[in-house]
Amino acid sequence: MEGEEGTQQPQLVLANKLFLLTHPDVDDIEKVRLRDEVFNSINSNDMAPLYETLVSDKVLNLDQKALDSMRAKINEELTKLDEKIADAEENLGESEVREAHLAKSLFFIRIGDKEKALEQLKLTESKTVAVGQKMDLVFYTLQIGFFHMDFDLISKSIDKAKNLFEEGGDWERKNRLKVYEGLYCMSTRNFKTAADLFLDSISTFTTYEIFPYDTFIFYTVLTSIISLDRVSLKQKVVDAPEILTVIGKIPYLSEFLNSLYECQYKSFFSAFAGLTEHIKLDRYLHPHFRYYMREVRTVVYSQFLEAYKSVTIEAMAKAFGVTVDFIDLELSRFIAAGKLHCKIDKVAGVLETNRPDAKNALYQATIKQGDFLLNRIQKLSRVIDL
Repeated sequence: MEGEEGTQQPQLVLANKLFLLTHPDVDDIEKVRLRDEVFNSINSNDMAPLYETLVSDKVLNLDQKALDSMRAKINEELTKLDEKIADAEENLGESEVREAHLAKSLFFIRIGDKEKALEQLKLTESKTVAVGQKMDLVFYTLQIGFFHMDFDLISKSIDKAKNLFEEGGDWERKNRLKVYEGLYCMSTRNFKTAADLFLDSISTFTTYEIFPYDTFIFYTVLTSIISLDRVSLKQKVVDAPEILTVIGKIPYLSEFLNSLYECQYKSFFSAFAGLTEHIKLDRYLHPHFRYYMREVRTVVYSQFLEAYKSVTIEAMAKAFGVTVDFIDLELSRFIAAGKLHCKIDKVAGVLETNRPDAKNALYQATIKQGDFLLNRIQKLSRVIDL
């Protein structure tokens, strides 16, 4: 269950296949193959509770014979596990009792019974003394949370893990938790925190049970591009040896990162187009697909405009390898949304930048806070006079 090096937890592999099976952009031939793989995985792990849910949701067709066989195997295995627990409680020590309860917890996780797995994990925790072992139970709970995309459960489990670390805990588990928390932040659109947590974990990554290292680098680069300034991006991502050893294996990612940093905007848009499908078909990034697309374009347009006081729309369109009408429409949307600090002179066909002045912004903020303070003092003085 904990996942050996390079081995993703089978339940999370299954969760990704289920996501693709219900994705509208996956073609029918691919879905036929996925449906067979999902059914075989469910059947081999006796995942009757999950199978019944998928049948009721019309994701899979009912095979009554297979379902009856799964239920019979589950009942048989539960009888053995209960006997093992009873034997441990009568004849063995506390550690053996805990191990017997843990085995039952892992069995419920394996068959995809969320409620019983969480209940059994709580029972196992009550038999657990060591902080490290309690942390392992939290990791199992987090894996259940990511399988079901239960963000409330994930958030509570992360908080619980942090509290446990205050009691003590090793660095290996602490670093693993950073990856889990980073994945949670990315899945809830907190890309800045996700990037920081992923970058902190690059050299110590051991969390193979939730995704392979290649996927981890993919997420790290994507979150960093929209979160870090140009200098930090160069230091922490572009020149990072851990990223350089892997980035070439992921289609379009190296070109996406390096063309942005080197201001090769035509190449950037080409790589960007190639990556969109990968992002769209990612289980964790899919809900934020449109948002991420907008944020990346904001970053690249801002970077281009930063070098100019004014530039013709035609020159910008040529730099990006797109039409003047496309750039005009794109920029007008971002300007209206307050994402870009420039204005379009349609008659002259020129873009004029009006970057906000940091000193002026600080001055305005001070004036605003000063007015607020004076109003509070006046209200207070009226109360005191009474």
